[in-house]
Amino acid sequence: MSTLIRPYRPADLDDLHDICIRTGLVGRDATGHLRDPDILPVLFAAPYAEFDPGLVFVADNGRRVIGYVVCAADSAAHYAELRARWLPRYAERFPAPAGPPADLDEVFADLLHHAERMLVPEIADDYPAHLHIDLLPEGQRQGLGRRLMHTLFDALRERGVPGVHLNMSRENTDAAAFYDRIGFTELPLTEDRDDSIACLGYRLD
Repeated sequence: MSTLIRPYRPADLDDLHDICIRTGLVGRDATGHLRDPDILPVLFAAPYAEFDPGLVFVADNGRRVIGYVVCAADSAAHYAELRARWLPRYAERFPAPAGPPADLDEVFADLLHHAERMLVPEIADDYPAHLHIDLLPEGQRQGLGRRLMHTLFDALRERGVPGVHLNMSRENTDAAAFYDRIGFTELPLTEDRDDSIACLGYRLD
C-alpha cells in the first residue's frame, strides 16, 4: 500500500507523540536518554497540532502515521501563544531549572519556559514561519519528506507567507543533506548564537 500525505486529524496525535520521541535525539530515538521524553512532543509537536492544525500534514502508510511536518506561520505569535496557553498546562510537570541546565531534561524544560529564545527576530520579515519535520526510519529515503515539505509549502503560499525557517543541529548530517536537496540555505545571523545550531531558510515566493 502506498503512503498517503494527508492533513492532520486529531486521532493522529498519539502517533505524532511517538514519532517525535523516536526521532528526537538528533534524528535518533530519545527513549532512555531522558527521564521524561514527553517533553519533546510537548515542545515540538503537540502545540502545533492544537494551535494551527491546518499546517500539520502526515505520512500515513495505511496502518499508522510514520511521519509528519508541523508549522507555525507566524513564529512570534506561536511563541507568545505557547507562553500564554501552553506553558501553564505543563509548568508543574516540567519545572524550570533553578540554575543552568544540568542535563538534557533540564535543557528542554528551560526551553519550554523560555521558548521565545527560539525566535530569530532578524529573519522575521523574510522567514516568519518555522517548521519541524520527522520521519520514522521505515519512512525515510522514499521521498516522503520532500512530499510533506511541498504539501506544507503550498499551504503556506495560500496564506501569503513569504518564507519558512528551521533550526538544525549541525551533528545531523543526514538532515542537512535533505534540506540542501529541498532548497534550504543557511541564513547568516548577526547576533551571537550557538555555533552547533544552524538556521536554514526557504523562500516561498
